[in-house]
Amino acid sequence: MRRPTMQDTRRVTSDVDLLGAWVPVPGYGVLAVNAFVIHAREPVLVDTGLAALRGEFMSALEAAIDPAALRWIWITHADAGHVGNLAAVLRRAPQARLVTGPHGMARLQSMDVPLPPDRVLQLAAGQRLPVGDRELLAVVPPTYDTSEATGLFDTRQRLLFSAHCFGAVLPAPVADAAQLGSAVLRHATELWRCLDAPLGARPDRRALAGALDSIRRLAVRTVLGSHLPPAHSMTERLLQGVAEAAEAPLFVGPDRRALERLFAPGQPVAA
Repeated sequence: MRRPTMQDTRRVTSDVDLLGAWVPVPGYGVLAVNAFVIHAREPVLVDTGLAALRGEFMSALEAAIDPAALRWIWITHADAGHVGNLAAVLRRAPQARLVTGPHGMARLQSMDVPLPPDRVLQLAAGQRLPVGDRELLAVVPPTYDTSEATGLFDTRQRLLFSAHCFGAVLPAPVADAAQLGSAVLRHATELWRCLDAPLGARPDRRALAGALDSIRRLAVRTVLGSHLPPAHSMTERLLQGVAEAAEAPLFVGPDRRALERLFAPGQPVAA
């Protein structure tokens, strides 16, 4: 895979559609970049994908729902893979309000996206958003790369939308995380932790253990991560993987010569 690729829209639970893409991670593999549509009574879009795939993303969204029917757009955090098509979606969803964490507005306002105050709702961890037939609980993911990162827990179906947490750099695309062997998933999780975490940073073990336990108490049935294929009935396996990845050696990036080799014409990027 040499360039980002959008996948066909598909149903991953009884009322959630995946708007998924894969992007190459040169020299390492591929990474899922996921957005989701929750078909609640008040429909919710979770994240807005990559700007590089705008046409494909909007087509995938339209295959899941008429954008005008959206009532909420939940931005887990303001990285490029999560807000790439925010302005385009807002134009097509005039009744939708944007949901973000307490620190999210500052980053969003710096992106030159028109955000009238009456279209924005800021939720802190522990607060709930009623969406007609269920509530969405704002949660702090056990691991994250930006201060405004806010996951959400669907209290009706016990689904965790985990933002960056549980990400994995995979050797090749797969449809479901259950297809990954234990060794492959462990390596993929450790690689994501090394690439995604700030250089030289290690989480506090006690704080991380407490954060992982807070997810256990939710009794999650399915993890829908931004950078992992859907993971059904394997929450404990993912939690253990995050704990183990925290102990992995810190990442040391390639030097200039290695980068030149990686990006040389004709050099394969990923399977």
